[in-house]
Amino acid sequence: MQFSHLFHKFKKTPWKKPVEPASYLFTRWLFLRLLGIIYFIAFISLWAQVTGLIGSHGILPAYLFLQEVKKQIGLSGYWFFPTLAWLNGSDAFLKFLCLGGAIFSIFVVMGILTVPALVLCWMFYLSLVTVGQDFLSFQWDILLLETGFLAIFFAPLQLLPAFSPESPPPLIILWLLRWLLFRLMFSSGVVKLASGDPTWRNLTTLQYHYETQPLPTPIAWYMHQLPAWFQKISVIVMFIIELVVPFLIFATRQLRLIGAGLLAFLQVCILMTGNYAFFNLLTLTLCLLLLDDTFLGRFLPGRVRGRLITLSAPAINSTDPPGKTVKKSSFKDFLMVILAVGILFISGLQMIGLFLPRGNLPEPVAEILMEVAPLRLVNPYGLFAIMTTSRPEIIVEGSQDGKRWLTYEFKYKPGDVKRAPLWVAPHQPRLDWQMWFAALGSYTHNPWFMNFMAQLLRGSPEVLALLDKNPFPNAPPRYVRAALYNYHFTDFTTRRTEGTWWRREWEGWYLPEVTLRSP
Repeated sequence: MQFSHLFHKFKKTPWKKPVEPASYLFTRWLFLRLLGIIYFIAFISLWAQVTGLIGSHGILPAYLFLQEVKKQIGLSGYWFFPTLAWLNGSDAFLKFLCLGGAIFSIFVVMGILTVPALVLCWMFYLSLVTVGQDFLSFQWDILLLETGFLAIFFAPLQLLPAFSPESPPPLIILWLLRWLLFRLMFSSGVVKLASGDPTWRNLTTLQYHYETQPLPTPIAWYMHQLPAWFQKISVIVMFIIELVVPFLIFATRQLRLIGAGLLAFLQVCILMTGNYAFFNLLTLTLCLLLLDDTFLGRFLPGRVRGRLITLSAPAINSTDPPGKTVKKSSFKDFLMVILAVGILFISGLQMIGLFLPRGNLPEPVAEILMEVAPLRLVNPYGLFAIMTTSRPEIIVEGSQDGKRWLTYEFKYKPGDVKRAPLWVAPHQPRLDWQMWFAALGSYTHNPWFMNFMAQLLRGSPEVLALLDKNPFPNAPPRYVRAALYNYHFTDFTTRRTEGTWWRREWEGWYLPEVTLRSP
């Protein structure tokens, strides 16, 4: 059975002739190469940090984590913490996972052994996310895994790069990827309203967001200066795009194209004002799946467009409605139906949970979700449910004698008030990000922070490489401590006269001075 003719049956509009089944050969070709680029970025970004974060002399050593898992839950750990690092938790193997994933992502970009390369990219990244603990617990990490898994079934079975007119993209997987985009965007809007956060309800969120987000860009400083009425209108536009526009994904082709443009507009705005790793690029890549070859062909040179039309013809013919030759169903079609049913069932339960008080699903349902959660095949989403209205920043200092203190400067997070916010995405400095989360609580709620301070006292080269510079190049300090400041963007006048992008106020001690002998 071919699934395409089911969609063709209903693709009529009252003002147009029946629409021919769309071709997605070039859409798939472009989607897979962009996904390969994003995988490459994710692996290379992590490769530069992995030993400092989870290496044997890092902040949260992966091998110790796995040892503790095995001690606590035994053989069940292999299911609940799926990772190739069970075979080898060394620094060399962690680097191998990063570099190996980067190499296979290049295969995806080049269209060589695409399906096996996608399988290995997914396995390697899942392995790293599993042992990454706090440092790989971001929504774009699980979004990449979910997208990457579906891409395995979306990709053509071919050895070398080429369009495959005999193997058109399976529409059932195309719609699962679109459903993923819908869930991502719609859930992000729902959680903001369901959280009860007053800044979302009174539309004042953006008066805080630009300066309180983890790693703002220079443009965020300028956006923060805009008047309150503009910020409120921007919040309204954002809610429309997150809560209404996602439904255009399931509308007619013309409305779907409009929806793709509006969703892409929001992502570009976020990308320009905040450093959110590869999240915006990945979401834009999902938006690409709302466009067909006819639309994308308009932006191609004439010869390439003609070649695309020629190659797309067999794919379009193979999706014609009953009355023309239709291929018999295959075992692969059956597997994709089973996959779709499972994903729709699990994701449907997650979506229902958005509308329940505190997301309290019945216990049997919660147990089902818990059992399938380790593979990150279907994930809940929802960004910025609660808006932070202040920006506490942790400033780490060290000393040899307990009297003269020197500051550890981070590469990207705010510190020196005269240093402008930096562009860093799509790279993600994961320690800088976790410092933002740590500042919102206390060190007792962030055990990794004490490990970080201990490694500074030991002078760990791997951890020091995560920082901008080491103020103790000859010998590690005997004491470290952490102060807490409240940071705000300055205004035009202050920046012009003093040259500062930030102003800060002393809040107190985040962590009093400690040594390696401290409890």
